[in-house]
Amino acid sequence: MNLIRKYFPELTPQQITRFEKLGDLYISWNKKINVISRNDINHLYERHILHSLAIAKSFSFTPGSKILDVGTGGGFPGIPLAIVFPQCSFTLIDSVGKKIMVVKSITHELELMNTKAIQVRAEHYYEKFNFIVARAVAELGKVIKWVVKNIGDFSVHDMPNGLIYLKGGELEKETRRVKAFQVTEISRFFEEDFFRSKKIIYVPLQPPQNR
Repeated sequence: MNLIRKYFPELTPQQITRFEKLGDLYISWNKKINVISRNDINHLYERHILHSLAIAKSFSFTPGSKILDVGTGGGFPGIPLAIVFPQCSFTLIDSVGKKIMVVKSITHELELMNTKAIQVRAEHYYEKFNFIVARAVAELGKVIKWVVKNIGDFSVHDMPNGLIYLKGGELEKETRRVKAFQVTEISRFFEEDFFRSKKIIYVPLQPPQNR
C-alpha cells in the first residue's frame, strides 16, 4: 500500500481505504481460488495494482468515459482504475466464470458503483466504449481484432477512442502491422525494477463502418 501512496499522493481518503481493503480481499480470495499466482500474491500492490495504475499516470479519463477491460482475470487493470476514476464507468469481462465471480465480490465489497463484470468471450461482446484496456491477454494484433467492434463513435475526450494495452518485452513484431500507435515506458513513472521492461501501448481505433 505504501507504493500506491508514494506514486498517488492525491488520492482521497475513500480511495485510500479502498486500496487498503483491496489487498486483504485478494489474499482472502486467493486462498480459495488461484486468481493470482502464488509467487505474485506477495507482490500484489506492485505487480498488479500499481502496474494497472500505470495507465492512470499516462492517461486521465474524462468523467463520463466508458471503459471496457478485456480479459480482466481477477480484475486488472479495471478495478484499480475504477477506484481512481469514480466518474467513469467500467465493464470488466472474462471468459472464466470463477474469475468474474471474484471480481463481482470484490467490487461489491468495495462498493464500486461504477463497475460491472460479465462472463463472456471478448469476440462475442458488442457493447460500445470510448476505451478498451487490457493487460497482456494476447498478441496485440489479435486483441485489436477482438475489440475494434467495441469502439464507439461517441467521444468525451480530447484523445481519440482506442485500445490502451499493458505489455512487456520486445514489441517490434507485434506492432509491425499496426498503422498508428504510441508506446510509453512505465519506468518513466515507477522506479521499481519490475517495471523496466513494461510498456503501455495506445492504439487509436476507428469504429467499423456499417455496411
